[in-house]
Amino acid sequence: MEKRKLTQVGLAAVERLDLPGQLAAGMPQLELVGNAELYLAHHRGVLSYSTELVEINGGGLIVRLSGKQLQIIAMTEEELRVAGRITALELVDISH
Repeated sequence: MEKRKLTQVGLAAVERLDLPGQLAAGMPQLELVGNAELYLAHHRGVLSYSTELVEINGGGLIVRLSGKQLQIIAMTEEELRVAGRITALELVDISH
């Protein structure tokens, strides 16, 4: 199936399942588990990485995580997980 058809199928599924429209647009999805783990889908790469600061390209925004003992525990082209003691999560709008 070509990419265009997959997008059309995805939009139809979003409508049928009554899901938020942002899911179809490829917007980043964040899931924070307490202050110990962040899951991010639809990322576009890691911009900077240390045990105290992780910056991730989310398309029109930068996801900035601050904390202690931060580490990327899993990463694919689309998803990543960061674990450690998260003390701050900041979303920086860069779409303008």
